[in-house]
Amino acid sequence: MTLGLAAAIIAFAFVSSITPGPNNMMLMASGANFGVRRSLPHMAGVTVGFGVMVLVVGWGLAGMIAALPWLYGVLRWLGAAYLLYLAFRIATAHGIGSRTAAARPLTFLQAAAFQWVNPKAWAIALGAVTTYAAKDQLALDVAMIALIITLVTAPSIGVWTTFGVGMKRILSQPWHMRAFNIGMALLLVLSLYPLITEKL
Repeated sequence: MTLGLAAAIIAFAFVSSITPGPNNMMLMASGANFGVRRSLPHMAGVTVGFGVMVLVVGWGLAGMIAALPWLYGVLRWLGAAYLLYLAFRIATAHGIGSRTAAARPLTFLQAAAFQWVNPKAWAIALGAVTTYAAKDQLALDVAMIALIITLVTAPSIGVWTTFGVGMKRILSQPWHMRAFNIGMALLLVLSLYPLITEKL
């Protein structure tokens, strides 16, 4: 992989991971509700889970989807349903530091598994592999792409979680937090707009 290609992948990874999407909306809400420390497993799950997803997509799943195109559609609609569930969880969170069972940050495994039903993650993984991996050295290129994306994703999602934490002062009043959580849930639902309009 050339230095120029690596730079292009870094730019792609940065833009993809720093722009709003389901992961970033959920992490901002998690930062506001639970703080950075309790959100660390969620952040790690997104970072590692997405890196693993890029590897698996690049090393085999892309071929399976090419052979079974309907599988991609099924995964995208399962993702949409799960996003709606997560939006409901965010909208009904009780507030900063809540210890109730219904209001807790995602675990590492939950966040990692979420990448497989996240439409934005699928688009980024497929786009990165098909755009930047050369056929004659596919395995190595896919590994390098996954590594670069993982390294760039970690600080990018940290920005969103920290931004959520910074909102704590504003969100100290219960009704402010309630409005924030509902707003984040609505933004998460709006992230499904491209999927819905594509089908219409």
